[in-house]
Parts: sequence; C-alpha cells; structure tokens
Amino acid sequence: MRTISVIVPCRNEIRHIRDFLESLLAQELDADLQCEFLIADGMSNDGTRNVLCEWQGRFAGLVVFDNKDQTVSSGLNAAICRAHGEIVIRMDVHAQYAPDYIGRCVAALDQTQADNVGGPALTRGFTYIQRAICLAYHSRFGCGGAHFHDPTYEGYVDTVTYGCWRKSTLESLSLFDEAFVRNQDDELNLRLLRRGGTIWQTPKIRSWYQPRSSLMALARQYFQYGYWKTQLLRKHRIPASLRHLVPGIFVAALMILGATAPFLTLSAYLFATAVAVYGLASITASLIACRTADTLLLLPVMPLVFAAYHLSYGVGFLSGLWHPAAGCRPPRMFTALSR
Repeated sequence: MRTISVIVPCRNEIRHIRDFLESLLAQELDADLQCEFLIADGMSNDGTRNVLCEWQGRFAGLVVFDNKDQTVSSGLNAAICRAHGEIVIRMDVHAQYAPDYIGRCVAALDQTQADNVGGPALTRGFTYIQRAICLAYHSRFGCGGAHFHDPTYEGYVDTVTYGCWRKSTLESLSLFDEAFVRNQDDELNLRLLRRGGTIWQTPKIRSWYQPRSSLMALARQYFQYGYWKTQLLRKHRIPASLRHLVPGIFVAALMILGATAPFLTLSAYLFATAVAVYGLASITASLIACRTADTLLLLPVMPLVFAAYHLSYGVGFLSGLWHPAAGCRPPRMFTALSR
C-alpha cells in the first residue's frame, strides 16, 4: 500500500470549498493507493473553516490545520512537514479535478522518473468576462506561448500546474521559499532545474482552473505576479524564462517615450508607433481567439483582457525592480488576496 499526501493551501474560499471537496471525494484510486488530504487553512474568517470541520466528520483522511502565516508557501511547507506519503501532490481550491487526477499524477511520476509532473493549465469560465479571460490565457499573444498553457503539449517544461513530487525531492530542495508570497512554484521549479532536475507535463493529468471574474481582479492578480517575478530575479540573478521580461520592458518603454514625447519628436513618433503596433497585435490576436461562433461575442472585450494581462504585469514587474524587497516585508498591495 502506497500513501499519497495531497497538500492544499486555503484561505477564505467559501465560494469554492464545497465544490473542491466534492472533487476530492470523487477521486478514483487504485487499490494499492491510500490518500491523506492535508489542508492548511490560513485562518479563514468567511465560513470556510466551518465547512472544512463539517467535512472532516465524513471524509476519512481529511486533516485541517492552522496556517497562521496565511501565505501559500508557508501553508504548503507546513503540509509537507506533516505528510506521511512518499509522494506529495499539490492541489488548489480554485480548480476542479478529473476523477483520475491523483492516479494519473502517480503514474506519470513512476513512468517518466521526472522530479515533478503535472498537467496543462486548463480553464473553465462561466461568466462573460471569465470566458474572455480563458481565451486570452490560452492565446500565445496573451501569455507568451508557455507550454503549460497548451492543453495538448506533452514533454519537458520549465514549470507545471500545481505539481507532484516524491517527498524526498521536496526535502532535498528545502521545500518552498516562504519569502515568496506569489510565484513560489516557479521559484521552486527554477531551483529544481538549475540542479539538473526535470519537469514533465502530460495532458492526461486534467484539472480546470476558474479564472478571476472581473478585469480589475485580473489586473490585481497579474500586478502581483509581475512584482514577485522580480523577487525571483533578485534571488537567482536570472529569470525563470525570458518571456517574463517582455511586459516589463514594454511598459518601461511606453513610460519613457510618453514622458519624453512632449519634448522630443522622435519619442512622440516612437510612442505612437508602439501603441499602434500593440493595438494592431491585440486586435489580430482577439480575432484569432474569437474565430468560432460560440466565442465571437467575446471579441469586444478581448483587447481589454490582453491589456489587463500585459500592462498590469509590466507595472508590477517595474514596481518590483524599484522596491528594495530584500530583507523587508512588501506592502500589502503586493501580498493581499487578489480575488
């Protein structure tokens, strides 16, 4: 009998927690697998903890404990330290999972002998804005063509959704870096790759992420992502991927050209050209993304969604370069929940 430890960070998830727990309960496991589910609750005050306590009485193997630091990385580390399994699988509350999710993770880890395995970042949108965000998320223009945004890609990647590791691998990496409130998974994966490890993605591992429900929430999310990418850069002196630099460079160029445009004709020309080229690229990407009948109605909002992704990320990245984060706690705007 093999023990699998599923680790879950959680805080104020009353809108999603019941669906997530139902998704756990529906997992179909081979007879030789035994699961424990370790949920690190970040002192929820919206009723989430009451639901978790209710489910503990009906769900064997469900363990709930306090995550007083209230960050994802601290919750993950606390869960790993409590884990009894030889294999550790991360799951998040904002996703739903195929019934064979855990089994597929274990099989991929065994078959590939990779250090970390996972599936592509599939999405499900229910509202008009969520559906548009989903389209942009899987667009090469929207998110830079990263493999984990490709639902069909199978092979080696630089990062993967959630993750499944042998516990010994995580211990050898000294777990997640708790200085990272966001992007702790990218930081861990970068350390893994730099020491010669491998990360494998397979579309057989299926989960569906529910994106933000408004453009403002999306902008806050990617503003924070951009900020925390710079902290990864500060620590390792290299970016996890060159695509992470593009939005920051673009926004910096717009700011410099916009500030000097009133004084320099060349700056005014270059600024107008950059805006026009970006606008044309955004419209073209929107037309490509909305080329089917069921997505055509999303076309008017797509350029705004792309802008929310790119500009907020770029501003967050530049804010991270300006803010001397080493050794000091970032302002709340970079750490607060973005939903």
